[in-house]
Amino acid sequence: MSTHASIPVASLRAFLSAALAALSWVSLPVQAQPVPTATLQATAEQAGFTLSGSLQALRQSTVAAQVGGNVLALTVKAGDRVKAGQVLARIDERDAQAGLAAASAGVAQAEAQSASANQNFERTRELRRQGFVSQAALDLAESQARAASAGLDQARAGRSQAALARSFAGSTAPFDAIVLATHVEAGDLASPGRPLVTLYAPGGLRAVVEVPSSRTALARAATKLSVQLPDGRWVIPVARTELPSADPVSQTVEWRLDLAPELAASLAPGQAVQVRFEGASLPGAVARPLVPRAAVLQRGELSAVYAVQDGRFVLRPVRLGASQGAGSVELLAGLKPGERFALDAVRAGLAQATPAPAAAPTAATPAQR
Repeated sequence: MSTHASIPVASLRAFLSAALAALSWVSLPVQAQPVPTATLQATAEQAGFTLSGSLQALRQSTVAAQVGGNVLALTVKAGDRVKAGQVLARIDERDAQAGLAAASAGVAQAEAQSASANQNFERTRELRRQGFVSQAALDLAESQARAASAGLDQARAGRSQAALARSFAGSTAPFDAIVLATHVEAGDLASPGRPLVTLYAPGGLRAVVEVPSSRTALARAATKLSVQLPDGRWVIPVARTELPSADPVSQTVEWRLDLAPELAASLAPGQAVQVRFEGASLPGAVARPLVPRAAVLQRGELSAVYAVQDGRFVLRPVRLGASQGAGSVELLAGLKPGERFALDAVRAGLAQATPAPAAAPTAATPAQR
């Protein structure tokens, strides 16, 4: 009589469940994932470049001392708003006060001399009418009266000048403004011409950029100018001005790009900006196509894109240029116009990724040879 080992029912069920699960993973088909693509295409030869600049107030003034003396008080600080005529700093006026007193005394003396000369002239004229003095004596008295009158006018002008000099002891704001910077402190010695306070009128700013002389023609031919603000926004200036002369040392030409007034509320003079010149069609310029940032695979120093070759994706090393706005970069080498590439490098790197039909051709970005 033979005996057979029996297998527990629970163990058999567990084994069958595991086997069925394994077979289900093997038998499931893996669906291909299409990835959007685009065709690289160069457009008309154009040129462009980006330069660093800074913000500047349309109306700015540096108030300087007009008389010498110690600074008694500085009544404002950076960031304060001031009204036209408001006192910004007070300078010791004792010297100016003494000058005004001396000028006033000179006026009193000149008035007395003029009155005496006029009285002498009137008496001499009466004596001449009666025949007691000669004509020469009358002429002399008349000339003395005129000289005394001129001396009085001169003394009065000196008093006005002294009074004006005294008024300069209090430096005032020339217009409604915001204090940009102060250049002295109380107790400093001020001299005529020394800067005291720098002001700017709110509501008007411009981007100032120094364009190298070698790129002046390219800048003039640009069809589009844009300014990148400190917060990253790109805006179009409402007006542009090129100064008529170049700096003899740096060999640059200053360009001033006025910004819209509504932008001034969140900006301040001195902030750094980027200015981009685009769309210049010049002989010798080379078009450099743009590719989206998402299409570039970055691994350390290596940059690559997935090119479409024989119906599949092939990783192709590329050389990139400058960034052109949000989400785009210049493509210098690695792909030729007419070749297709994946718009999403991450998805294109998956095992079952397949190229989808090409989207609209990518535009070429301006670049110069």
